[in-house]
Amino acid sequence: MGKVIGIDLGTTNSVVAAFTGRRPSVVESFAGERTMPSMVSFLEDGKRAIGHAAMKCQVTNPEHTIYSIKRFMGRRHSEVDREEKLVPYEVVGKPQEFVQVRIGKKLYTPQQVSALILQELKAQAEGFLGEPVDGAVITVPAYFNDAQRQATKDAGEIAGLQVKRIINEPTAAALAYGLDGQESRRIVIFDFGGGTFDLSALEIRGGDFKVIGVHGNTHLGGDDFDQRIIDIVADDYARNHRFDIREHPMALQRLKQAAQHAKVELSQREVANISLPFITVDGNGPKHLDYNLTKERFEAVCSDLFDDTRKACQELIWEAGGLKDVEVVLVGGSTRMPKIQEIACEVFKTDRLNKSLNPDEVVALGAAKLGGVIQGDLHNVNLMDVVSHSMGVETAGGGMSKIVAKNTPIPTSVRRVYSTPSNNQTSVPINVLEGESKEAKENRTLGLFQLKGIRRAPAGVPQIEVEFAIDADGILQVKATDKDTGKSQEIVIQGGSGLERGAKERMRRDTQEQAPKQPERAAGDLRQHAEKVLDDMKDWLEHNGEMMAQRKRIELGTVLTKLQKAVAKNNESAIRTNLKKLDELAKVHKKAG
Repeated sequence: MGKVIGIDLGTTNSVVAAFTGRRPSVVESFAGERTMPSMVSFLEDGKRAIGHAAMKCQVTNPEHTIYSIKRFMGRRHSEVDREEKLVPYEVVGKPQEFVQVRIGKKLYTPQQVSALILQELKAQAEGFLGEPVDGAVITVPAYFNDAQRQATKDAGEIAGLQVKRIINEPTAAALAYGLDGQESRRIVIFDFGGGTFDLSALEIRGGDFKVIGVHGNTHLGGDDFDQRIIDIVADDYARNHRFDIREHPMALQRLKQAAQHAKVELSQREVANISLPFITVDGNGPKHLDYNLTKERFEAVCSDLFDDTRKACQELIWEAGGLKDVEVVLVGGSTRMPKIQEIACEVFKTDRLNKSLNPDEVVALGAAKLGGVIQGDLHNVNLMDVVSHSMGVETAGGGMSKIVAKNTPIPTSVRRVYSTPSNNQTSVPINVLEGESKEAKENRTLGLFQLKGIRRAPAGVPQIEVEFAIDADGILQVKATDKDTGKSQEIVIQGGSGLERGAKERMRRDTQEQAPKQPERAAGDLRQHAEKVLDDMKDWLEHNGEMMAQRKRIELGTVLTKLQKAVAKNNESAIRTNLKKLDELAKVHKKAG
C-alpha cells in the first residue's frame, strides 16, 4: 500500500502531514511554509494560482479569487444567504440547488475548487516523501452534515486521492496528542478555526479513543471576528468620508487583510493600528485610512460571538451528561484570542488549557496518525467516533421519526419497522431526514425514494423495515424492505453532495489535465520562496539597516536588486544564485554580530 497522508482542509488555511518513521510530520512546501491558504485565484491567461500565490491576488483580482469555499461545501443556495454576502466572488444557483461559483463564463462547484487545494497539498506531500501518494485521511468539522461530508469526499476523489477516511477535526486533534499512558481521562477538544467552531468530549485510555459528545457551530469562526472589525472601520470611514469600503472589492480586500492582522495584534496588546494609505481618491486627491482599535471595543462588538461560543460549550456539557475534571485542548488559530481562552476556562471550570502542540497543525498531525494506522505503520489504536446529527424518516402528519440519535457511536446499523398510513397502498415514499426537530419540515432532506410493489392491505398491516447503516466516515446508506414480499429498495446518500459519479469523473480528468507538472510546480515554489525572502529582507533593512556597515548595506542591496530582477524575468538559475549569495551574506553578518 502506498502512503496515506493526513489533510486538514480548513476554511482559512490547510495543512498536510505524513506519517514517516514512527511519528507524523507536517509537510513543508519548497518555500518552507507549513500552512497553505485555502485559496484559488483564476487568472486572465487561463492559469490558476493556489495557496500563497492566490493570496497575493486577493487585492488585485478579488472577484476571481476564491476563499472560504469550505463554507459552501454540500450546501444549497437557500442555506448560504449570510455567507454569500461576505465574499466578493459570485455564488449562483436556484434556492434548492447546490451552490456553484461563477468565474467569467465558467461555473465551478465547491468540490472542484477544494479539489485544486487538495491537489496542491498532494503534490507537496509527494515532493516531501519522494514517492507517490495513494490515499488520504481528510478532516471535517464534527458538526458537518451528511452532504458536507460527502462533498469533502468528492473533492478528494476529484483531486486524484483515494479517500480512506473522513474524520472529525476534534477527533483527529485528540489522536495527535499522543497514545502514552494507560490511565483513563476525559478531554475536551476546543477547536475554533477560521470558519467553524467544534467541540468534542472524549474518554481516552491508552490507545482507545471514545467520543462521548459533540457540539458545534458551522457558522462561527475567526472570519466572523474579522468581519466585525471590517464593519467597525468601514462604518467609521463611511461617516467621515462618504465612501463605503465594502462596496469596492479591491479596497475591501485590503481592509480584510488589515483586519486579520489587527485581530492577531489584539491578542498581545491593548490597541491595534489599522493604516491603509491611498484607500481611495476623490476630487481633492488621495484619501488614507488610519484607525486605532482597542481590545475593549473589539470585545464589545463581538460580545454576541463570545456568547455563542459560551452557549456551544454549555450545550456540549449537557449532551455529554456533565463534564467534570476535564482537560481542555486548544485547536485552531482562533483559540489564540485571550477572551476565547477565558471562556474555555470559565465554562469547563478548569485552568488546564493544553497548548502543547501548534493549534494550526494538530488536526493534520492527527489525520496523518490515522493514516499511519491505515497503512500498517501504527498499531493499538482504536477510534470510536459518533454521529453529529440525528437521522430518521418523515412520518404521516409531517413528523420526524428518529432512527439514529445524535452522538450514537459509528459505524452503526439500526432497524425500525413502520407501516402504511392508508388502505391499499402499493408504494411508500421514504423521506430521509437529518436534524434534531420533531417537525420534518424543520430538518434537512438527505434523500427521497419510493418502496414499490407492496401488497394491497388495510392501513397499518404491511410491515416496512427501514435500516440505516452509517459507516466510519459518517456517510449514510438507507434500505427499506417489505417484510411480506421481501422487496427492497436502498439508497446510498451520495447524491447528497449534488454530484453524480459521471460528473465527478469528468471533474477529476479536467483537474488532472490542468495540473502543473512537477518542474512547473518546483519553479513556482522557488519563485514564491524568493518573493518571501525579498519581502522579509526589505522589512528587515527598513528596521535594522542603520546597524549595518555602509559597505555591507550596499552589498546586500545589490544582491536584493539582482534577485528582484531574476524573479521578474522568472530566471531560475539567477534566482538560485542570488538566494545562495544572500544566505552567505547572512552567515557573515551573523558571525560579525
